[in-house]
Amino acid sequence: MRALICVALVLLAAAPARSAEEPSGCDKFKWNIDHERAALTAPDRARLASGTEMTSLTSSGAILALSAPAEAKLPTPPERAPKEGTFAGFVSFKAPSKPGIYTISLSAGGWVDLVQDGHVLKPKAFSGVTDCDGIRKTMKYEISASPFVLQVSGVRENSVSIAILPSE
Repeated sequence: MRALICVALVLLAAAPARSAEEPSGCDKFKWNIDHERAALTAPDRARLASGTEMTSLTSSGAILALSAPAEAKLPTPPERAPKEGTFAGFVSFKAPSKPGIYTISLSAGGWVDLVQDGHVLKPKAFSGVTDCDGIRKTMKYEISASPFVLQVSGVRENSVSIAILPSE
């Protein structure tokens, strides 16, 4: 009986670790990501230096150049400390033309801080998968009609494709 209880405890302890793993494959996102994936892989993506100030949101994605976290000079400390050997950067935006729910998507793994009116906004929804060419994660944020800063940190490469699109 004791052996059976030990086996059950081991299986229960392993269950949270398995459920914490993100799913694999493009069809495992929680919502349709066709529009976001197309924006992140478009051949005409703008190339942005970290610290760029944008006057408006684009309908396409952009490639954001990143640097070591100490050199990135993020305006707000990230909510999750970047790991050694990763990269960070940010883009400032004027107010969106229309407030509402927007998806923010990344081509690679990384931490996103969306800062508006001095506060880090929490995503309304999150979905991430591994093994989907062109997109790694997407989040939904409610963005008001005021300027905001998109900060990205913890990325393993020195650039990342980003897209900010109205949610459908």
